[in-house]
Amino acid sequence: MSLFSYEGFAVLTLLMLALDLYQTRGGKITIKKAAIWSLFWVALALIFNVVIYFYWPVMAPDSSYTSNEAATAFLTGYLLEKSLSVDNLFVFALIFGQFAVPEHLRPRVLMLGVVGALLLRAVMISVGAQLLAEFHWVLYIFAAFLLYTGYKLWREEDEEQEDFSNSLPVRLVKKCVPVSDEYHGNKMLFKGKTGWIATPLLIVVAVIALTDVMFALDSIPAIFAVTQEPFLVLTANVFALLGLRSLYFVLEGMLTRFCYLRVALAFILSFIGIKMLLMETAYAIPTPVSLAVIALTITIAISASLWKTRDQAVVVKADANANNES
Repeated sequence: MSLFSYEGFAVLTLLMLALDLYQTRGGKITIKKAAIWSLFWVALALIFNVVIYFYWPVMAPDSSYTSNEAATAFLTGYLLEKSLSVDNLFVFALIFGQFAVPEHLRPRVLMLGVVGALLLRAVMISVGAQLLAEFHWVLYIFAAFLLYTGYKLWREEDEEQEDFSNSLPVRLVKKCVPVSDEYHGNKMLFKGKTGWIATPLLIVVAVIALTDVMFALDSIPAIFAVTQEPFLVLTANVFALLGLRSLYFVLEGMLTRFCYLRVALAFILSFIGIKMLLMETAYAIPTPVSLAVIALTITIAISASLWKTRDQAVVVKADANANNES
């Protein structure tokens, strides 16, 4: 079994998940620690990108990609998935707030969300690759879906935040089993006098699972516009998701400052949809151009957001200093 096979990479993914779980044991994660681990996961993805560049002929001897094309496709896909995953963090923060999830339980919930997302995306990548191999016209359905999603993101920029308290997973759980008002440690179910009772943690996990499905419906078609090599699609998704937990704790207090991120993601999804439509034409957009567009868009959006909300940062810092003095 080689690292360059699907089985070998599956083992590597399990080891990386175990490492991520180990470094967040105890439920207490400082911003400094989360920042260090966020940089570690990014560095690991970049190292893997270098490995692809030097060993792609060994990884995929039958691929039509050159080593340079494969490395560029992986990096573009990784950056695309990483930028889309930041949008997940807004939803996670919203869910944690609406269901009052205790801080010590959040790393566990995020890990369950990441594992669920990895399994779901592996299935969707397998199905998507098979569909594209047999029915090339599916590309145009993906493209139309991405353009529609980009339009929805643009229109929803100023809408009210979604309320998950009466969403489908919540209704299903409450229909199947009574739900307690309080958390009971890490338990999702406990046995009461009248039988099994669910805790709010089970509802939170169910809501996170639904969001995993919704985010996968956006991200998987998007990355297939960058590359249709299943191994590159899978590895880019894995590395993008692995650092999601650490990134959440780094950005948790700053998420409200990224006011232009949704607009940027709407543009990126629309751009990728157009790229997919043009793939078989003389106007096909090269992958290096896509990489530059995605990187530039995210950089501008983050920089402009932080500049616009700089007064908010001053207020937060002043409040933190006041709390420390008291």
